[in-house]
Amino acid sequence: MNPKHIALISSELGISGKQAESTMTLLSEGSTVPFISRYRKEVTGSLDEVQIGRIEDLQKRYKEVDDRRDFIIKTITEQEKMTPELLTKLENTWVLAELEDIYLPYKPKRKTRATVAIEKGLEPLATLLFEQQDGDLSAAETFINEQVATSEEALKGARDIIAEWINENAECRDKLRKLFTHTGKLTSKVVEGKEAEGDKYKDYFEFSEDLREMPSHRVLAILRAEHEGILFSSIAPVEEDATALINKQFVVGKGKAAEQVTKAAADAYKRLLRPSLENEFRAVAKEKADQEAIDVFAENLRQLLLAAPLGPKGVIAIDPGYRTGCKVVALDNQGNMLDNDVIYPLEKNYKSEHAEALLKKWADKYHTEAIAVGNGTAGRETEEFVKKIDFGKKINVFMVNESGASVYSASEVAREEFPDHDVTVRGAISIGRRLIDPLAELVKIDPKAIGVGQYQHDVSQSSLKQSLDRVVVSCVNNVGVNLNTASKHLLAYISGLGPSLAENIVKYRKENGAFSNRMQLKKVHRLGDKAFEQCAGFLRIENGDNPLDNSAVHPERYDLIKEMAAKQHSTVQDLMGKDELRKQINPKDYVSAEVGLLTLEDILKELAKPSRDPRDEISIFEYAEGIHKMEDVKPGMVLPGVVTNITAFGAFVDIGVKQDGLVHISHLSNKFISNPNEAVKLNQKVQVTVLEIDVARKRISLSMKDSSGSQPASSGQRREPRNDSRQEQPKRANKPAAKEAPLNDFQAKLAALKNKFDN
Repeated sequence: MNPKHIALISSELGISGKQAESTMTLLSEGSTVPFISRYRKEVTGSLDEVQIGRIEDLQKRYKEVDDRRDFIIKTITEQEKMTPELLTKLENTWVLAELEDIYLPYKPKRKTRATVAIEKGLEPLATLLFEQQDGDLSAAETFINEQVATSEEALKGARDIIAEWINENAECRDKLRKLFTHTGKLTSKVVEGKEAEGDKYKDYFEFSEDLREMPSHRVLAILRAEHEGILFSSIAPVEEDATALINKQFVVGKGKAAEQVTKAAADAYKRLLRPSLENEFRAVAKEKADQEAIDVFAENLRQLLLAAPLGPKGVIAIDPGYRTGCKVVALDNQGNMLDNDVIYPLEKNYKSEHAEALLKKWADKYHTEAIAVGNGTAGRETEEFVKKIDFGKKINVFMVNESGASVYSASEVAREEFPDHDVTVRGAISIGRRLIDPLAELVKIDPKAIGVGQYQHDVSQSSLKQSLDRVVVSCVNNVGVNLNTASKHLLAYISGLGPSLAENIVKYRKENGAFSNRMQLKKVHRLGDKAFEQCAGFLRIENGDNPLDNSAVHPERYDLIKEMAAKQHSTVQDLMGKDELRKQINPKDYVSAEVGLLTLEDILKELAKPSRDPRDEISIFEYAEGIHKMEDVKPGMVLPGVVTNITAFGAFVDIGVKQDGLVHISHLSNKFISNPNEAVKLNQKVQVTVLEIDVARKRISLSMKDSSGSQPASSGQRREPRNDSRQEQPKRANKPAAKEAPLNDFQAKLAALKNKFDN
């Protein structure tokens, strides 16, 4: 383990060197982030998944710096230009940009104006001008030869050489880099003739802002517009400030020679330094904006994956449509398809009667407990049709976000699951399964297709994939999965497994039947001791040989729990079921070199609520009556809605009119907030006030200030441990109606708000 890496990481993250080193060791041994976070708290000092992930990322970053440094040292050494001072400087540099600055004078050069001038023999003249700036220019005449026709040509060549020296000076580049950092502005202008085509970017037609103050969505909007040929942009400080800084370092005389150096300095900045640093800062700004956008996407994805599940219940799922009808499927409590058909509930004839009859028949035949309706085209109308049906028993109707369902239905995964059914059937199945267990179904879809990102197609795709994959892994392991029912797609995200071992587990189930205990995992082909260690605690077995197998307690601690039970003169089952027995246990009595107090407290919590599900209880939501299209919405209305997307500048809310409205960050709360996640969460049920409607541009401006009190509505209550046999009904609110409310003084901010919808 590199001691310098340990020191750098611990300093950057504000943790001890021991924490950093121990975590790095665990990662190098093949332990996963979820495993380390949950089962190695004593080793890491209770670092969470985010901190462990950062350690993993920083390790890679410093390894890249090491590799680049080694190459630079090797190259300079081969040139026989290495000095002890230069080597020390290289070894103490941990920023890639600074390494490149040091390397620049030694970097093999392509043909430049300076190299051409050097070939003409003008380097001595450049040296003379640079070192004796109080002198005159008479020496230039001595450099006239076959290649240099005049003294002015000689001076021009000398200036080219001096400009390159200035450009390659690491101290100068560092000073300019600081100037760019503190005073650089991102400026954009519209390309002539592109005004109409780029109307959605008109806020940026004549735009300038300090780069370090710019929010990520503005940076990405300008870069996107530039890529589309609508804008051109630049990043730079005030030019006079930059040239003054360069002159202060290099212009040291007052003679004619100094004037030549001043000209060379101006040329160096305009032709070499500014373009180079602008590209660097453009890349840095893009990377920073990318990361902020990726963080927003990742948090949205986390909330979506951890959405409240209905649980294992029979479901009828409907993928709505007008002309082609509604594809309808019946699913059992595990999401297996029992039947499928097409109905036409929205036609004003016998077909709607047939649709009602079929749904009633299926609800009785397949013991349906809930109906899922996709929220796309014809969703509201279909939902209202279903809610009017008298099924003779309580059946709740849920609107399900169908974003990405079409991507799944056409995917290889869907074809493998349902080879004999077309994409419409597969899409309806996916909608129903999303209601039963959103996490288990959404892991089959590329997260980018789910539609909760901000500029997701503009950011670094490799960074986006890494971040989203990490979120999926975190969510799946946080919830845990049923070893005997989980699909290979879900199992693949479990710590220590991956696609190959997940497939082997499913194959083992088919050949040998259900697992009855976790130790049988070791019989799975290629699942060795390390994989078992990493995955076992996240896999659940219901009604197995050992009740601990249906908990998050790791098998490595089973003997400890048996010891606890024995000292209480009880069984492990009794210990899990009786609170009074657990209260008699003092965790400090069981602290050892291997097991600390943190792990013992986790174990006792898990014994109290084995296999608890961290997700919320599902709840019923209903849109306002009479609100189906944008024309139905009027300023001042107070409407119920569901948060569908969160960005850096606000939250989008579905109010039931096929076009989500935007609640700008300034209207999310009565108090100041810097992050929309402080006020709302994805899928949260909220009350919003309509500020403005623009039907032509499909824009709805909303506010959560003073709507249903000063704070947004709650998104639900924490659920108790999931019990498959429980029969609690979801909470249901009275059917809301649109209400009129007096408009507050929001208009001042609306102009700035409008153009953020598409940007």
